[in-house]
Amino acid sequence: MTHVYGIKSCGSVQKALKYLDAHAIEYTFHDFKSAPVPREKIEAWLTKTPLSILLNTKGTTYRTLGLKSQNLDENGKIDQMSEHNLLIKRPVIEYNDKLIVGYDESHYEGIFES
Repeated sequence: MTHVYGIKSCGSVQKALKYLDAHAIEYTFHDFKSAPVPREKIEAWLTKTPLSILLNTKGTTYRTLGLKSQNLDENGKIDQMSEHNLLIKRPVIEYNDKLIVGYDESHYEGIFES
C-alpha cells in the first residue's frame, strides 16, 4: 500500500494526490496536523533520503522558528522536525521500497508508471 504524508491544504500534496487518483494508485493519507509522525519515522525516512531533501528550508515554519541562525547539527534538525512536522518537505510518499519527497510529475512518471 502507498502511504502519503503531508497536509491537505498544501499545494504540492494536492497535486500529488490528484496524480495518484488519476493513475488509480490506491493510498492512505496521513495528515501531519492530526497525526504527527514521530522521530522514529523521520529517522527511517532518512535511511532512504538525505536530510537536505527531507527538511523544508524554504517554508514559513523554518523561517518563523529561525532555524537558519541556530546552526543546528543533524540531530538538532531531526529534533525540530519531530516537534514541528511542518518542517518536513511535502508530500512524503512511501511506495513499495521507495521514498518520494516533494512533487515532481516527471519524477512520478518514472516511479509509478514503471
